Amino acid sequence: MKRPARGTSYPLFTPKTIARPVAISGVGIHTGRPVRVRLNPAPEGTGILFRRTDSGVEIPALASEVSSVELATTLGRDDVTISTVEHLLAAVHTRDLDNLFIDLNGPEVPVLDGSALPWVHLLEAAGVRMQPGTRRIFAVTAPVEVALGGKRIRVSPYPGLRVTYTIDFAHPAIGHQEVDLVVDRESFERELAPARTFALAADIERLHRRGLGLGGDLDNCVVFGPQGPNNAPRLPDEPVRHKALDAVGDLALVGAPVWAHLEVERGGHQVHFALHEALRERPGCWTWLQGAPRPEEIHTAGALPLPLFGD
Repeated sequence: MKRPARGTSYPLFTPKTIARPVAISGVGIHTGRPVRVRLNPAPEGTGILFRRTDSGVEIPALASEVSSVELATTLGRDDVTISTVEHLLAAVHTRDLDNLFIDLNGPEVPVLDGSALPWVHLLEAAGVRMQPGTRRIFAVTAPVEVALGGKRIRVSPYPGLRVTYTIDFAHPAIGHQEVDLVVDRESFERELAPARTFALAADIERLHRRGLGLGGDLDNCVVFGPQGPNNAPRLPDEPVRHKALDAVGDLALVGAPVWAHLEVERGGHQVHFALHEALRERPGCWTWLQGAPRPEEIHTAGALPLPLFGD
């Protein structure tokens, strides 16, 4: 199959997988352990499925499988976990893939350079293969909002995916930052995928004492010391863009393409997961789209009695 040119668009409601297997190795940012990941084409109807090759456990990339949201998003089943899935899932989601086997031989997806860009490049090398059947799109039809202390997350109807993210850090080199972006393949690769994870130097020793952050270094993390970043940021507002990247990856745990305007203030993985729980509890605020709806239809469509989040 001839590899499509960069920027090629595919039928919106046609399921897709990758055209050929690809693999990459690295270390987990928290465990510090080496791990190899191999992405394999999967049959139509599989969804995005993680497979621990060292234990034989399979875990779907769904919100129902989330076991922890502390510092990263972790999936778990039968006492087996796979952590830090968000960067890879953000790349998979924005490359418009529906069915994929993600095989790894350890408990954490490798951090690589701390961003989603290596995953974007790997998936680009894998190509795309269209599949039979019809895919569904998860469309928000009425606003849903969750507040956790001084943090807030909200979704509202939008014919596509738009992300508005705001952060406020006391650190003077970060401070108030915000990004507002309509997310598609090209905009994600250009505006969000290069943004690396970040940390405050003052927090690193505390993380190490807890056995976390053991694989982090200046090659995969922007570290902010008292005088500013210890290594050069790629973007002047890299922290907020990385938070938006994480949100795209966490939103992918719906298990389908998402049409919504996502707004987050002072968010993080806990807040992102709280939105999944709120959507599960409010089925009248979303619907599944199949076919070719007009954009205005997502504002009036009623919820359909179809499964969500793997339930």
